[in-house]
Amino acid sequence: MINRTHIEHTVAALIIQAALALTMVSSWWAAGAIACAVFLGREIAQHEYKHAINTGWSWGQSLPIRGYEGVIHGWTLDSMLDVVIPAAACSLIAVCLS
Repeated sequence: MINRTHIEHTVAALIIQAALALTMVSSWWAAGAIACAVFLGREIAQHEYKHAINTGWSWGQSLPIRGYEGVIHGWTLDSMLDVVIPAAACSLIAVCLS
């Protein structure tokens, strides 16, 4: 169920969280939220791109989809876990270190 990208995203999120929290930029909770927002944005952008390609879009054309379509189209269990697992790990760190 857990694959390599889930682990990679989790490690990267924890590194971002630690870097932000340890440099006194923010609390552990805020740093974790910022780290998770990075991966949420990445997943939404990937869904927008895939949805655009599925509707016949190619490079050089205007994007034929609306801004919200990446949020509602293309979500699979794998893409949800790419966001949920790092969020759970960052939350656990925030609970333990706050």
